[in-house]
Amino acid sequence: MALTKKQPRSKFYELLQAQIHNEFNASQQYIALAVWFDAEDLPQLAKHFYKQSVEERNHAMALIQYMLDTDHHVEIPGTGDVRNTFSDVTELIELALQQEKEVATDIQQLAKAARAEEDYIGEQFTQWFLKEQVEEISQMSTLLNIVKRANGNLFEVENHLHRESIGDGGADSGMPPVAGGAL
Repeated sequence: MALTKKQPRSKFYELLQAQIHNEFNASQQYIALAVWFDAEDLPQLAKHFYKQSVEERNHAMALIQYMLDTDHHVEIPGTGDVRNTFSDVTELIELALQQEKEVATDIQQLAKAARAEEDYIGEQFTQWFLKEQVEEISQMSTLLNIVKRANGNLFEVENHLHRESIGDGGADSGMPPVAGGAL
């Protein structure tokens, strides 16, 4: 059986490949945060970040599926360094918020590259991710505000997460298909 020739790589597809790495790395970082919260007996915060980890994994797999669907070669990358040591809860949430802001910038660059290359299908593909980042930044900003207002009373943060279910909006039907199926 002959292998089919894959599409040539454009800047947009190089950025997609890099974003797969970023999403997998974000997933691993969120696992590290969840484990830290688990070790501190903060089950709602742990649960929240375990879910965030799965969501980032699903984002990476959606990027992979798009590349497969558009006949581009996909390389599954390793992940980068993951931070595991923190001094307080605020530090973890600030890291998560910064990570989401960086992902938003990366997705904007993807959209710009697709537009510059007149890849309108690629540009349309990025729209869901842009919308998702607005939601992610908003939710993480809210969580950071709640942590700061709790002034060290983590039971209040736990109760808030349990009551409000931040980040539990459910699967967005507009999410692009995920390679192997969403978890």
